[in-house]
Amino acid sequence: MKDVLERFLFEKAPVRGELVKLDATYKEVLARHNYPQVLQSRLGELMAAGALLSAMLKFDGTLVMQMHGTGALQLLVVEVTSQNTLRATARWDADKIGQFDGQDAKASIAELLGRGRFMITIDPTVGEAYQGVVGMEVGQTVAQIIEHYMTHSEQLDTRLWLACEDGIAAGMMLQKMPAQDDLENTWDHLVTLADTVKNEELLQLEPRETLYRLFHEDSARVFDPATPRFACTCSRERVGGMIKLMERHEVDEVLAERGNVHVVCDFCGKEYSFDPVDIGVLYAGDNGPVNHTVQ
Repeated sequence: MKDVLERFLFEKAPVRGELVKLDATYKEVLARHNYPQVLQSRLGELMAAGALLSAMLKFDGTLVMQMHGTGALQLLVVEVTSQNTLRATARWDADKIGQFDGQDAKASIAELLGRGRFMITIDPTVGEAYQGVVGMEVGQTVAQIIEHYMTHSEQLDTRLWLACEDGIAAGMMLQKMPAQDDLENTWDHLVTLADTVKNEELLQLEPRETLYRLFHEDSARVFDPATPRFACTCSRERVGGMIKLMERHEVDEVLAERGNVHVVCDFCGKEYSFDPVDIGVLYAGDNGPVNHTVQ
């Protein structure tokens, strides 16, 4: 099964949509960390949502989705580029996560986060970054949190259906197009049809088959598919830029204690080591620090 993202547009309604299935991409993320079972599904759902939202926004750059919390789950991050690459990571409290043992994928993202907030950052290749933040309510799912953000922060009616199981993450998104009148209530009609989709269909069927089953009577025009894939944007240069954001005396203290500065990328697990000579060259360089943080 290959990873695929399908975009479609209803010719007789001011509504656009997407379907995504992540197999290898999701498995690549899971292979890099021993994520607790209860976190794996929430991570997959956010990855599917990120792929859908990034394609819907149509921009050149990076979309970063972050969920911060004070509970068992402390941080969930998904980054999607306009080249359809994804990476993701999570941080959790090992002691608190134990209370969810045996629940598998049943705990909601809001239960795992506790008091939390959701942040979206759009970082274009050219121009300034934009960030939006919303709070979370008890019982909300990943889909509900993003729907709330899009409706209230971006004023775009948006619905999501997300599923994640057995190493596959999938999802569907419908969005009412801006500045378009819906004279015949087609939005409600299409959402009602989409609500009939089953998780098994999203996970097991090819996206175009799911699209046909749901909307074969509604004149959906399908575009060329995209192929999402895992890729990490970390590099030695960017890690060096992160180190240079620290005060030199702080770096020297680490060198004195450990003999080198060792950094591991939370996204892909790649290791970077800087010895005293590397650090000397780094701080002696004329170039300014690269504005990048390895989560």
